[in-house]
Amino acid sequence: QVQPVESGGGLVQAGGSLKLSCEDSRVSRSIFSTSAMAWYRQAPGKQREFVAQITNLASTKYADFVKGRFTISRDNAKSTVYLQMNSLKPEDTAVYYCQAVSVGVVYWGQGTQVTVSS
Repeated sequence: QVQPVESGGGLVQAGGSLKLSCEDSRVSRSIFSTSAMAWYRQAPGKQREFVAQITNLASTKYADFVKGRFTISRDNAKSTVYLQMNSLKPEDTAVYYCQAVSVGVVYWGQGTQVTVSS
């Protein structure tokens, strides 16, 4: 595996929830536990934008447009980071990408599509 792998995307109605997962088995669990992980998204015709971040010490940061709706978390034993998305809106429709920063190097997943219908 050469990149983190996202899963959990899909089609959901507005107001619904989805939980994205990103497993980063490129590195050992010990390396993963020192990695900063983040989620970004890219809607059609728009630039990729920051969504949420969790540091190796589990400190979190969110974009203003997801505060109170999305929660990022990590499970170092599973080398996985999660994004719980609640109260989804049509404008949350995008491809969601996982980013791993391991030993100073940035890696991206292939993305998972999230579509929110009105």
